[in-house]
Amino acid sequence: MVLIDDDLLDRTSEKALRAPRLRMNHNFHTREDEPVNRLLNAMEPGTYLPVHRHTAPSKSESIVVLRGRLAAFVFDDRGRIAQRAVVDPSLGVYGFDIAPGVWHGSLVLEPGTVVFEVKPGPYVPVGAVDLAPWTPAADDAEAVGRFLAWLREQVPPSE
Repeated sequence: MVLIDDDLLDRTSEKALRAPRLRMNHNFHTREDEPVNRLLNAMEPGTYLPVHRHTAPSKSESIVVLRGRLAAFVFDDRGRIAQRAVVDPSLGVYGFDIAPGVWHGSLVLEPGTVVFEVKPGPYVPVGAVDLAPWTPAADDAEAVGRFLAWLREQVPPSE
């Protein structure tokens, strides 16, 4: 049995702080071809999570915030925000579920944010067809900075 406790969250968050992308996974599945992928994703403010969907292959995705706070966004095909929410366990909002093919993204709002993520396997990296064409490439730091600033302006007020 692997416990999901403060020690594991702390260790994964420490790795995220040292990672160039400011995020780090801790996988519970042992092989990428397992039928269900289960993982912790520790993320810090400033990490860029490109808007994406899962169509190739078609997959759903569930996220539960274990610690910290993030804003979750759903977009239409033109890049307009269709839904948004602050996901913060201290406010009684614990996570979200995304259906296959839905454009979605997140913005980390608090240091030390860690989520538990579940999606069908096998693991397949998000391909170009599933990266939102209206969002910047991860290697364009200036454009990424502008996009993250714009997303911060779209965060709904918290209760």
